Amino acid sequence: MSGGGTGGHIYPAIAIANELKARHPQARFLFVGAQDRMEMQKVPKAGYEIEGLWISGIQRNLTIKNLAFPFKLIHSLSKSKKIIKGFKPDVVIGTGGYASAPLLRVASRKGIPCLIQEQNSYAGVANKWLAKTVNTICVAYAEMEKFFPKEKIVLTGNPVRQDIVSISEKREEAIGHFGLDKNKKTLLVLGGSLGARTINQLVEKSIPFFENCNVQVIWQTGAYYFEMYKRHNDTKFVQVHDFLYQMDLAYAAADVVISRAGALSVSELCIVGKPVIFIPSPNVAEDHQNKNALAVAKENAALLIEEKDLDILFESEFRILINSESKREELSNNIKQLAKPMASKAIADEVEKLLNNM
Repeated sequence: MSGGGTGGHIYPAIAIANELKARHPQARFLFVGAQDRMEMQKVPKAGYEIEGLWISGIQRNLTIKNLAFPFKLIHSLSKSKKIIKGFKPDVVIGTGGYASAPLLRVASRKGIPCLIQEQNSYAGVANKWLAKTVNTICVAYAEMEKFFPKEKIVLTGNPVRQDIVSISEKREEAIGHFGLDKNKKTLLVLGGSLGARTINQLVEKSIPFFENCNVQVIWQTGAYYFEMYKRHNDTKFVQVHDFLYQMDLAYAAADVVISRAGALSVSELCIVGKPVIFIPSPNVAEDHQNKNALAVAKENAALLIEEKDLDILFESEFRILINSESKREELSNNIKQLAKPMASKAIADEVEKLLNNM
């Protein structure tokens, strides 16, 4: 298994491994990541062994770091050969990130069945590079043949945490857990585990507006920004959290969600089925968050407001949404139609097809 650099690559890999482990308890699993990235801590915590490669991406701007890339790639290809020779895998799975490219390139050249999983609506560099040599490409969005060979594509969705699949019966528990007023609408604000500066600035500026709308707020600032905004916990209708450990209850409590548009966030919100305002990060590769959000918004399944338009559009769009039950129901019903709650199982099925064809 290889996937890393961000949680968006790591957690799908772990979810797929968990599904395969449940089916094949005696199977051996080895993860391969980039030696200085977060997967080196997250994967062992999930109970799996991991090896690290000396690899990183190419910087968009001309920097001295790019001079080291060819040497890192050669070194990583060499180490990948040693890992493959020593572990002797029956199948190799990649979920994107720097380390997946050399590992799966070596494995596919040796004739080992390979599968990649692409989380975003705009394919990542590593997966585009690998597409011609792998056997199967599992995707989360339609119309991915512009990036990959059509005959290899299987639409599976993105693996997500299973505790969010059925949240409707958790509403009362969630209201009690967060100490909310059940007679008020609840806004859930998510900017990722580290946080989103623009979203946090927007929420702070909008506190009087939310009060005027009679809305209570569960606000995840992210670890980096918590100290900056925790003073707003004194506001009785605003709860400030660095991280929400029981996301199933946070989703269950929400009437409206504001979120970034990372691939896993979008997939989770489709399953959760709550009305969403996506505010994509403009500072990501190939503007993929905007593309993810647009893929949902064009189905009339969410609202999309770009950062540059927040000052002009946010208050009017939010006011219409929070005051219109029919609009919330429309968005909720439409986004549920895009959900693929059994993605881990579907991807594991594809892995087993490769194993059975060996």
